[in-house]
Amino acid sequence: MFLTRYTSEILQYTGEHLILVIISISVAIAIGIPLGILITRQPNLAKPILAIANAIQTIPSLAIFGFLISVPFLGGIGKIPAIVALSLYALLPLIRNTYTGIKSVDPAIIEAGRGMGMSDRQLLWQVEIPLALGIILAGVRVATVICVGIATIAAAIGGGGLGVLIFRGIATVNNELILAGAIPAAIIALGADLLLSWLEASLDTKKTTGKLSIWQWTLPLGIILLILLSTIFWQQTALVSNSNDKIIIGSKNFTEQIILGELLAQQIEKETNLQVDRRFNLGGSFIAHEAVKAGEIDGYVEYTGTAFTAILQQKVITDPQIVYQRVKQAYADKFNLVVLDSLGFENTFAIVIRGEDAQKYKLKTISEAAKYTPQWQAGFGHEFLAREDGYPGLAKTYGLQFARSPKGMEIGLMYKALSTKQVDLVAGNSTDGLIPILNLVVLEDNKKYFPPYEAVPIFNQQTLTKYPQVKEAIDQLAGTVSADTMQQMNYQVDEQALPVEEVVRKFLAD
Repeated sequence: MFLTRYTSEILQYTGEHLILVIISISVAIAIGIPLGILITRQPNLAKPILAIANAIQTIPSLAIFGFLISVPFLGGIGKIPAIVALSLYALLPLIRNTYTGIKSVDPAIIEAGRGMGMSDRQLLWQVEIPLALGIILAGVRVATVICVGIATIAAAIGGGGLGVLIFRGIATVNNELILAGAIPAAIIALGADLLLSWLEASLDTKKTTGKLSIWQWTLPLGIILLILLSTIFWQQTALVSNSNDKIIIGSKNFTEQIILGELLAQQIEKETNLQVDRRFNLGGSFIAHEAVKAGEIDGYVEYTGTAFTAILQQKVITDPQIVYQRVKQAYADKFNLVVLDSLGFENTFAIVIRGEDAQKYKLKTISEAAKYTPQWQAGFGHEFLAREDGYPGLAKTYGLQFARSPKGMEIGLMYKALSTKQVDLVAGNSTDGLIPILNLVVLEDNKKYFPPYEAVPIFNQQTLTKYPQVKEAIDQLAGTVSADTMQQMNYQVDEQALPVEEVVRKFLAD
């Protein structure tokens, strides 16, 4: 049942993953091996170059992906910054193994070559590199496996690949989706490792026997050629597809956002002749905003309170109409973005505790819960911990004083952590489908701390100017999604494990 639903997606994202890895490792080889050779000829450069490569390797991979978002030309979101990040991570083993391999060649052999009148260039290509090839290939092997693993994080910045399934599985608490992304990634890594180790063994055979058997050199080369041809064919097919008119829809990294992104995508496909490329599971509000502002995506769904306080950095206002009008005006003036009419529901932050605790302490409001916070452990999304309308202001308004600092965690994991008593209070979303299922209770924001959070589609003005039919299609969704409907769709995805595409298709049909 699962495979029939997701086979096409698994194949698609596996193809994307292979392309990311092959291009990244090719770029890294083109840079790393020449650098390794260079520092054997210029020993004074060895320490600084290896130190830089080591430093890159120590930076958390997600931090590099995040840093590249704001870098001109090579940054932003999509496959280009993903390839840049993966290439940087693959450099160290390539540089180090090339340097080590050449330096480990017996000096007596080098002297013998010089005695025969060989130039430095001839020594390099005819003696040192052939003798060091096994160690260099081991570096390629390590770099490739690193690339395959880290490429899953590329999905956080819209780079595609198998990480899309993993991030979606985390967001929807769906272990099948997580495995659908993790297992093919592991197979690719193991396959690459076995293939390259086979080539290493073949080289060792050549050194000891002086020749390779026909299978030892034709089979690995045939497999590599097959992968390359398949990748080129897949890429050319994608390029032909991309030559047509296409709208790119993004979403943030939790269930409701993926559903809303799919809603926009299916509505555009249904009402226009345009193709839609989905770039879901972008890291958060700031990444999605930068992406639509830069034209990396054409549109996504934002919440007015988030836009007003987090993006525009304004003080909280509780009047929904004033917030909407100010966001609409500011987005048009500052960012050349169009804020369309609300989809019909508000999804405010919800301070959530377990039902048993609410009953035990007779808690209904955040103020009533505040006196118990010194005994509790809180769990918040990383973005909520830093936002203007997030934890710092909430703690000040209600006098929250936790004994230990709140745990930062992915949004999709918070409710499970709460229900299993790993944390005692979380900041979720009022329309989350898991709240009633896990017997959780939303505390009333009795001091009206949170601003209104109406769900509004936001599009790049250039896109709507070029394709006015997109605005006409999205306008048809205005006011059609109630809070109850949204919670029901979240429940179908989170608890019933229905595919997002199926849930949205049924909603549009109804």
